[in-house]
Amino acid sequence: MDLISVVIPYFKKKKFIDHALKSVLDQTYSNFEIILIYDDEDKSDLKYLNDSYSSNKKIKFIVNDKNIGAGLSRNKGINLASGKYICFIDSDDIWEKEKLEIQLQFMKDNGSFVSHTSYRIIDEENSLIGTRMAKNFSNINEIIKSCNIGLSSVMIKKEIIDGDICFPNLKTKEDFVLWLKILKKEIKILAIDQNLLSWRRTKNSLSSSIIQKLLDGFRVYNKYMDYNFVISVYYLICLSVNYIIKRAND
Repeated sequence: MDLISVVIPYFKKKKFIDHALKSVLDQTYSNFEIILIYDDEDKSDLKYLNDSYSSNKKIKFIVNDKNIGAGLSRNKGINLASGKYICFIDSDDIWEKEKLEIQLQFMKDNGSFVSHTSYRIIDEENSLIGTRMAKNFSNINEIIKSCNIGLSSVMIKKEIIDGDICFPNLKTKEDFVLWLKILKKEIKILAIDQNLLSWRRTKNSLSSSIIQKLLDGFRVYNKYMDYNFVISVYYLICLSVNYIIKRAND
């Protein structure tokens, strides 16, 4: 059985982390390791995590000296991963128990290097508030105006990750940059249209900060895609409009 490395950055999500970890530990596919990167200068939650999970041999704890952000923490986890495949789950999301088994088999059957799945959107009380359907992406033009990939649904074959294909130093949209880099390398991102993830929308998360998302959205296009100011603003407007449409449909 191929080893799968599951990378989880942790920052002030004590309310949800048990649900996230349980959803990974309860997977029907058993050959996995969990790399949990504690990315908080406040170490108050670290004792709880150690007391609860340090005896579990599947979990490796990495403690950052200072807060470096989710993207750079994931890069650290990837570098320490022993698995042939890498998966990501944020510490407030929840996997369906067959997620790894179904996704790994799909990737082998299709010769895929990257895949993602459809997912449900839940609130802080686990109530369903929306869904997202996974689609195949073969080039950046199919995703450049709207990022429709749930990070916690993604599985990547580790061999494609190199110095360029990694998460950038952004507070939000860091995953969007990674998908664009992958597609620029002419690596297709294949879709599994099954809801294998529940993605949690929280009130105080960085992903809910409109100003931060606008700033980082502009950086995606201007800095990482190297588009000029006008083109970057154009794509940012498209991204924002599509985001509003998606929220209105939730």
